[in-house]
Amino acid sequence: MILPSKHLPQERALLTVGAMLLAGLERPKTVSALWQEVQKGAPAALGFDWFVLALDLLYVLDAIQLRDGILVLRVGVMDQEA
Repeated sequence: MILPSKHLPQERALLTVGAMLLAGLERPKTVSALWQEVQKGAPAALGFDWFVLALDLLYVLDAIQLRDGILVLRVGVMDQEA
């Protein structure tokens, strides 16, 4: 479920969906705004349940925070990419 496998294509793996969500969080957004953005740009049909599971994964990994109802990246998450 987290990683692609024989029965789960790469574009549906939570790690892939989470990376897509991180890319969409260049600036803080509400969950609804991020969901709408992801629906427009998702290469495969993505259900809201899968979207929430990917958010949960990012939260557990301490990659995102929820501040006053707004999703924000944790400091240094995208900096480590460069």
